[in-house]
Amino acid sequence: MGASGYGYYRAVIFFCMFIGYSLYFFNRKTFSFVMPSVMEEIELDKDDLGLITSSQTMAYAISKFISGVLSDKISARWLFSIGLFLVGGINVVFSWSSTVSMFSLLWFINGLGQGCGWPPCGKVLRKWYEPSQFGTWWSVLSCSMNLAGSLGPILVSVLLQYYDWRTILTMSGIFCSAFSFVCVVFVKNEPKDVGLPSIEATAKKGVKGGNSESTLSEFLLSPFLWVLSLGYLVVFGVKTAATDWGQLFLMQEKGQTALMGSTYMSALEVGGFVGSLASGFISDRAVARKGLGTHGNPRHSLLILMMAGMYLSMYLFRVTITPEIPKIWILFLGAMFGFSSYGPVALFGVIASESAPSNYCGTSHAVVALMANVGAFMAGLPFSSIAKQHSWDMAFWVAEVIMGITTIGFFLVRNMRTKMGRIVEKMD
Repeated sequence: MGASGYGYYRAVIFFCMFIGYSLYFFNRKTFSFVMPSVMEEIELDKDDLGLITSSQTMAYAISKFISGVLSDKISARWLFSIGLFLVGGINVVFSWSSTVSMFSLLWFINGLGQGCGWPPCGKVLRKWYEPSQFGTWWSVLSCSMNLAGSLGPILVSVLLQYYDWRTILTMSGIFCSAFSFVCVVFVKNEPKDVGLPSIEATAKKGVKGGNSESTLSEFLLSPFLWVLSLGYLVVFGVKTAATDWGQLFLMQEKGQTALMGSTYMSALEVGGFVGSLASGFISDRAVARKGLGTHGNPRHSLLILMMAGMYLSMYLFRVTITPEIPKIWILFLGAMFGFSSYGPVALFGVIASESAPSNYCGTSHAVVALMANVGAFMAGLPFSSIAKQHSWDMAFWVAEVIMGITTIGFFLVRNMRTKMGRIVEKMD
């Protein structure tokens, strides 16, 4: 049962998690996809819509943190499958409802289920793939979101010609819940579950300083955990600000059309898709060459480069765009920002998971992801308040300066100790 055994299980497990996570994401966005049809039938104003979507976002942030911690304690396979079943079930119940309070409550529960999706994926990937492949497969798996996000609206608008929104939500929910049973059967937590030797044992030979288990306080007191968290907060906050408000900035202050605004967003997503894949693949090559030591991470150089790309593309976006500027330049800047912002988002997750002691890799990702959600929250009201008081230009300038300072900071600490928790001294 050699490499072919690993190959078979890796293929089956990865396929299940990819389809499973696409379904998670699709069933997170179903309400947004069918919103116009719902509004034709039920009277909802902007505040109602905000309440429904915010209740989900809040629940998702809480749940992702809790399930990250849980994924270190319970079976990742069960956590992933139960979440998927719950999310599907809630979509079905949502299709029977008609009031704002019920919609908000159900979407809050959907958010709780959503949090069970990604942490188990990270845990399973780390158990099944060597450190020099981990980043690539992490990035490919995160493309399931881009896939569901780009095909979802098209699929729903086609289906709406034949069915009403309630039927679409019911079908989507039933399919999602049914697939959770496939995941229970085919996803395996680690190679030991099917009688194969553990990857970590073989990888450990190449890792200097071992990967021993640590206590919670040793792990939480690692300065690197907090450096990563702060970096992720800024990067994710700036990325969210640019994706949420970039369209308005183009239209309200740069004299661009609504069509240009939405085309810019598409260019950003395409750039993000490529950036996400490239970050995993390129940084894995660096890990394969240098190995993971206790100080400095081979993925850092790419991370710093991409953060500098975010700063540069934001600066050019703010300074060079005028009503007369060629459209292709705006699309190029959108793609460049997407490429250099989705890359770090993938890398922060990978670095947090692989630098943690093996008994805290889920918790580590949970902590940095929670900080990223704080950044996303700050990109909402505080950011739009600066724009309201001053201008979009001023708000984007503030984001740009913070981004620049963070990038320089990361460059200065690039050789700090990255192994979180205890380091085992090797006997000479």
